[in-house]
Amino acid sequence: MSNKVSETQSNINLPVGSIEKTTTTINFGPIHPATHGVMQNIMELDGEKVVSAEQTIGYIHRAFEKIAERRPLYQITPLTDRLNYCSAPINNMGWHLTCEKLLGIKTPKRVDYLRIIIMELARIADHLICNSIMGNDAGGTTGFLYVMQFREDIYEIWEEVCGSRLTTNIGRIGGFERDFNDIAFRKLDKFLIEYPKCLAEFETLFTRNRIFMDRTKGIGGISAERALNYGFTGPNLRAAGVDYDVRAVDPYCSYEEFEFDVPVGTTGDVYDRFLVRNEEMKQSMRIIRQALEKLGNLKGEEATKYHADTPEYYLPPKDKVYTKIEELIWHFKIVMGESEIPAGEVYNAVEGGNGELGFYLISDGGRTPYRLHFRRPCFIFYQAFEELVKGSMISDVVMTMASLNLIAGEMDA
Repeated sequence: MSNKVSETQSNINLPVGSIEKTTTTINFGPIHPATHGVMQNIMELDGEKVVSAEQTIGYIHRAFEKIAERRPLYQITPLTDRLNYCSAPINNMGWHLTCEKLLGIKTPKRVDYLRIIIMELARIADHLICNSIMGNDAGGTTGFLYVMQFREDIYEIWEEVCGSRLTTNIGRIGGFERDFNDIAFRKLDKFLIEYPKCLAEFETLFTRNRIFMDRTKGIGGISAERALNYGFTGPNLRAAGVDYDVRAVDPYCSYEEFEFDVPVGTTGDVYDRFLVRNEEMKQSMRIIRQALEKLGNLKGEEATKYHADTPEYYLPPKDKVYTKIEELIWHFKIVMGESEIPAGEVYNAVEGGNGELGFYLISDGGRTPYRLHFRRPCFIFYQAFEELVKGSMISDVVMTMASLNLIAGEMDA
């Protein structure tokens, strides 16, 4: 960079017409407001046109995987919150399902349906943040203000379930720490009534808006073949025309019982990613309504159970810990991390807010994982960033980054 500057300065006193054409190297990031996360792009510009871009990560590296390898299974849940923190409950559920796959735990139907409600709310929260910020980056703040209040409504539902909002630590291996209360269901019903109207207004503001279309159509596009070669999943892959969705291809939590569509685009550009996420929010609400109906149809014990019978990994209620010796012993063993994990090797994936979120867990039979790897969708998207922005204007770089929904926490695991 210093060589380019000195070269430009040395040409200042040359006769007009003899100055050689030079490019400019800038750091795009690692500050958050422009780059949608703490990551850096070293970009070479010809005027305002991107000649090349070198993306780098590591600015918030927290070594999630290595920390997790020194923790009992239930203590790893808060670490998963810090991956894609815009839809943290999906990370939590994905981790619990991985543990249950290794431990051979079968969850009750009520747990499956409640988990689906929480995960689809998280997907809506993730998508509304992504799309409203895209509108904001294009100069339209109104849409952001319209939908952001509904993220607060979702957070209030989670707060009723677990007491937390952003990084939720929601649920437990085998189910939930406590049942949903009536307030949570009332707030959920209210959300399902009010948010569709707001989403329709949000779409009216942007979908056929000439300024927004000019800023998004034909920008940051990728073909289905190139997206697959990179390993894209989620909305960014579906926007390119590939209908891959983990919920449909490899169902979990009884998703095979639900009817929903998998929206796909054609061009894989910023505009199609916007449209796909909008439609996915509608499908998520459709799934939640079905889950509520299925919960209402459960009978007997199935209608009340909110966790599986897993005393080795599920903290017993405090009133029993104080009065019964068996529950006291289990409580002590779990808190002190003395529950042995069966030896084995499993991979489990869920459809996260950004795509296939996978957990690869190897156990040697000890009390903590022998090896753990998180498959983070954003880490994969970011590898394609140079290809997506090369040849575009620098103003298009922000829109492309926003449409990929790059979350730094999911890259620096």
